[in-house]
Amino acid sequence: MNVTAGFAALGILLVLLALQVPIGVALILVSFGGIWFLLGLTPAVGILSATPYEFIASWTLSAVPMFLLMGFVAYHSGLTTGLFDAAKIATRKVPGGLGLAAIFGCTGFAAVSGSSIACAATMGRIAIPEMVRAGYRPSFSAGILAAGGTVGALIPPSILMIVYGVFAETSITQVFLGGISVGILTAISYSLVVILVAVFRKDIIPNEPAATDHIDGRGLLRDVVPLILLIVLVFGGLFGGLFTATEAGAIGAAGAIVIATVVGRLSWAGFRAALLETLGTCAALFIIGAGAAMFTRFLGLSGVAGFLNSTVSGLDLGYFGLMAVVVLIYILIGMFLEPFGAMLITLPILLPIFETQGIDLIWFGVLLVKLLEVGMITPPLGMNVFIIRSVAANHVSLGDVFKGALFFIGADIVVIALMIAFPDLVMFLPNL
Repeated sequence: MNVTAGFAALGILLVLLALQVPIGVALILVSFGGIWFLLGLTPAVGILSATPYEFIASWTLSAVPMFLLMGFVAYHSGLTTGLFDAAKIATRKVPGGLGLAAIFGCTGFAAVSGSSIACAATMGRIAIPEMVRAGYRPSFSAGILAAGGTVGALIPPSILMIVYGVFAETSITQVFLGGISVGILTAISYSLVVILVAVFRKDIIPNEPAATDHIDGRGLLRDVVPLILLIVLVFGGLFGGLFTATEAGAIGAAGAIVIATVVGRLSWAGFRAALLETLGTCAALFIIGAGAAMFTRFLGLSGVAGFLNSTVSGLDLGYFGLMAVVVLIYILIGMFLEPFGAMLITLPILLPIFETQGIDLIWFGVLLVKLLEVGMITPPLGMNVFIIRSVAANHVSLGDVFKGALFFIGADIVVIALMIAFPDLVMFLPNL
């Protein structure tokens, strides 16, 4: 063991990330060089050749491409197009009804996407122009969609939760169940923000109710029912114990293709685009994951993980002290790194600490995803903010989107505090 070499490697990793070296490449380079330094070239080459295969060949991880394919097929076939109109009808008499419809639309889309970026981009294209036409302040409209998109990583099937479950060796289904309550709680907290703004800030949200006269009820029913059938098929079977998360992904992907074909919405061009986007996303995720697996081995060999574990135990921070440190770490990291990179860089260090401290890893997985999603709307590199800026370029500047998203960061902090103070909010469904 060589703790000094381990910390030196961590420093080099941070420098490479600051130089904008891709996260997966940086992890692999640092891990390979560190193992070479500790054990020699031959063991380093052996680990480099074996680890990527061992990671990517995981049966559980095969759920990632399947759920991604399900989401992309649903998007490119237009199965999600009726969500916003359906939500508008449900919220038309509530203050801030269009904003609430956008949040509920994001929540519905989350059940087939697993990605906050996809959620924000899809609903942003539909909802922002309509809110601006209704008199909403453009920056607040964009902020609603940037924040609402984060629900996409909390409501199953969450790709972040699947990867976390693989690394933490926990039940993905139980992490999914914990994510349902937090996703719903997040959507409720965002909705309360919109209602309060609608009531007290007429300069931001006017009194105009959501216009629904143009919506064809029968056509809307035809639009929404296929998506509901897909959601019931996947999650009814998953949470009913009929199949595992991996099998649910395969059934969801096949179900999306069949349903979209039967209703006549899946073109060859759309299917090809869904396949290509699935392959591209998986390639990026798996490279980062393989690098993180190598990094985990290196930290174990160097003794850094054990050193940090004993140091934290010696400090006797207690539950709330430890959680305060964790929240601060992830909020700061989330400002500069995308969620997968932030998660996979830190898990090799933090998981041994949590296991020693008796922290429930299912609960922590949900908290971790929530913390990472806060980083998606915080400056300077909130990815959802950049996505919303790109889809609403005619209405807002980048600074405007960040200003609009600030309304919802306070709601996120309240939700995180509730999760820490009352863990049963997360664990209620997994414990059933």
